[in-house]
Amino acid sequence: MTYRGKVKDGVVVLEPGTQLKEGTDVLVAPVEAAPSRSLADRLRPIIGKAKGLPSDLAENHDHYLHGRPKQ
Repeated sequence: MTYRGKVKDGVVVLEPGTQLKEGTDVLVAPVEAAPSRSLADRLRPIIGKAKGLPSDLAENHDHYLHGRPKQ
């Protein structure tokens, strides 16, 4: 079984509710965080895919989404 936790002030603190018997041997291995990607990198596969949108969509998105008057 695997348990997750974080190091706080030099001590490994397991997730709430985790119970191990006193004296249990454990193996601690750091989990490497995935490299963060920018929003543009994450959305790159769909950027520019929408077709047939109004030319003033950026300026009047409230009109098209919520029915407000155009700017």
